[in-house]
Amino acid sequence: MNRLLDRCRVLSALSLMAAALASPLGAQQGGHAMQGGMYDGPTVLRAARLLDVDTGTMHADAVIVVEDGVITAVNPGNVPETMHDMDLGDVTLLPGFIDAHTHLGGEISASSFTAAVTMTEARGAYNAVLYGGRTVRAGFTTVRDFGRGVTVELGHAVERGDIVGPRVVPSRNSLGITGGHCDATGFSPGILEGGPEEGIADGPWEVVEAVRYQIKHGAKVIKTCATAGVLSMEGPVGAQQYTLEELTAMVEEAARHGIKVAAHAHGSDGIMAAVQAGVASIEHGSILTDEIMDLMIEKGTYLVPTTYLVDVIDMDALPPLVRGKAEEILPHARASIERAIERGVPIAFGTDAGVFPHGDNAGEFGVYVGMGMSELDALRTATIHAADLLGTADRGHLAEGMLADIIAVPGNPLDDIEVTKDVRFVMLGGRVIKHVMGGRDMHSMGH
Repeated sequence: MNRLLDRCRVLSALSLMAAALASPLGAQQGGHAMQGGMYDGPTVLRAARLLDVDTGTMHADAVIVVEDGVITAVNPGNVPETMHDMDLGDVTLLPGFIDAHTHLGGEISASSFTAAVTMTEARGAYNAVLYGGRTVRAGFTTVRDFGRGVTVELGHAVERGDIVGPRVVPSRNSLGITGGHCDATGFSPGILEGGPEEGIADGPWEVVEAVRYQIKHGAKVIKTCATAGVLSMEGPVGAQQYTLEELTAMVEEAARHGIKVAAHAHGSDGIMAAVQAGVASIEHGSILTDEIMDLMIEKGTYLVPTTYLVDVIDMDALPPLVRGKAEEILPHARASIERAIERGVPIAFGTDAGVFPHGDNAGEFGVYVGMGMSELDALRTATIHAADLLGTADRGHLAEGMLADIIAVPGNPLDDIEVTKDVRFVMLGGRVIKHVMGGRDMHSMGH
């Protein structure tokens, strides 16, 4: 009964936030009829440039035709006549970006470390809608979110068109050992104790039970804590927590349901065990050895670096224990990621947004380029590589038949990756979410 009531509260909160925050996608926009937030009939987008992220080709005088939420043509010989012909000007069209590591349910603050026992599910739902709106307007049209049940419901609301937010690949509750990084520690016995339903599982059979329960209730990816972490009150930051046997049971059970596993992992022992078990991605990957990188390359295991946060995390908001762990591990993380780029480890874009403000996700691109990655390869981490990691073949590049998740940035991102921080246009499934003209977002103003 308590879970049913919690679900009702979450749905109610999402509905209220939809009414408050939904972009003006009603019956009229700019004098043109719209159906369900999309123009009635084909929409033609024109721009000075379009980047083919697969080949690296920059096309001039680009044209994309969109209808019923999908791309029907790119640079066609004949452009259909339509009332909805939008010339976006001196911008570059790109696929909507994908962030493979977000936490839309909140943002870090001095109260974050008691939020587990003070923040309601309803508040988490409000947060998810607010931060989801900021994220999609920053050009991130899909996220893999490591939150709780609220982002399962957020994803459904976005799919229905009720809420302005990114498409969501949700994990629901993360899986971890009793007292580990994925367990809420530091409270008196009896407070917020969890079991497999909450993601706290010890031993292979409890792990299997936990996987099954998360999938039953909407998880499209399983997140686990293979090692200890920074933003928690347990012990050494890199210590291995799940055993190889437990991780293997987790990966094999998830695979039976067509679901991948993402492993939070800082220390080398836990990273190696997770890669050997067959996880799809290593989140953070702070201490990578040559042996681990060789195995990741061999198995095609993605590294999701989450490294921009090193520059922007609010250290003053962290309790002394947590701050000490951050100061210990973060320099190692930067060094490992730079070596991974040099070695050619598969990398998919991920930020850990929520550890820093949502909407600033594009800061991650500049870090990759600063570490030696080309601008094109940096863009690929958030498009074709992230789409491959998430198993979402219907997005990540601009081509006929792909979802009409399209963004535009000023200038040429191959010359200056920092333009990714200035997204001027966002379309999600054929719906215009953002359109900046003359320094104003004309869409949000209802024009």
